[in-house]
Amino acid sequence: MQFLRVISQQLSRFTALVIILAAAVTFIEPATFSWVTGDAQVIVLGVIMLAMGMTLGKEDYKVLAQRPLDIFIGSIIQYTIMPILAISVARLFDLSPGLTLGLVLVGTCPGGVSSNIMSYLAKGDVAFSVGMTTVSTIIAPLVTPLWLNYLVGQSVEMDGWGMFRFMLLVTLLPVAIGSMLNILFQNKHWFNDVRAVMPGVAVLAFAAIVGGVAAVFGDQFLQSGLVVILAIAVHNIVGYILGYYSGALFGMSKPKKRTISIEVGVQNAGLATGLSTKFFPGNAESAIAAAVACIWHSVSGSILANIFAWWDKRQEAKNPTVIETEETVELGKPIRNH
Repeated sequence: MQFLRVISQQLSRFTALVIILAAAVTFIEPATFSWVTGDAQVIVLGVIMLAMGMTLGKEDYKVLAQRPLDIFIGSIIQYTIMPILAISVARLFDLSPGLTLGLVLVGTCPGGVSSNIMSYLAKGDVAFSVGMTTVSTIIAPLVTPLWLNYLVGQSVEMDGWGMFRFMLLVTLLPVAIGSMLNILFQNKHWFNDVRAVMPGVAVLAFAAIVGGVAAVFGDQFLQSGLVVILAIAVHNIVGYILGYYSGALFGMSKPKKRTISIEVGVQNAGLATGLSTKFFPGNAESAIAAAVACIWHSVSGSILANIFAWWDKRQEAKNPTVIETEETVELGKPIRNH
């Protein structure tokens, strides 16, 4: 198990590289991930959310109870900035209806699957990150269909009620099961071993989602790749900026501002990809946009976390006698990656 723990840690550390590699392999040999469709894709998404749930215990729910205002503000910021920004960027780039759907779908999904580890690396507030991701995931079955219907419902036929039920199945149910297992068995050695391996399993599942989309829609991506990348990059980077300064507007500390920047900017594009292929199977471009976002968000989030960490080292080198007085990350807590 120690070997598997090490493998899991390395997979979590190099999430972006694993996802890029999966996409590259798929372009060379599409059959590698061609099985990740339909029910198989739903199961893979469920595994990702189960891994997230297995990181949530009683202490995390206490955090939600003790810091409701911060988490409420963060969730409102996320579900306001990213959907509105998505439709604005789509209009700015004059995207096709399919690409617009994909970008808005990414913008209306909950926080990203790797935002917690990115917040940790950025010396952010990990407990705040876990709280935001948890709440945004819990309310996603209601908020995502409503935003999607409001922003693109006139031009795209969608089953809002069906999407709500599907998101309950692939988000809340596996998260609830994972969390319940964690609460019941967190003191068991065997469960701690399994939980330690799950981040790596989630990364591989995430890569399989991207590979599955690339296998089905790879040709279409090559035809419209540049505009997709530009639109997703603008949406993501501006999300980081607006998230950070929104935190500043509410007087949050530096760790919290960094966390909210990452939580707002990094979306669960894997879930967006699954929703796209499930509910808009005839709209290939929407799945392409979501799949590209899977890769881009993982890469850019990791880079941003490293920039924050580099900036701190640079400031410490300039002012070695200055003692940091702001709130800092709780290093004693387990690192979470979901």
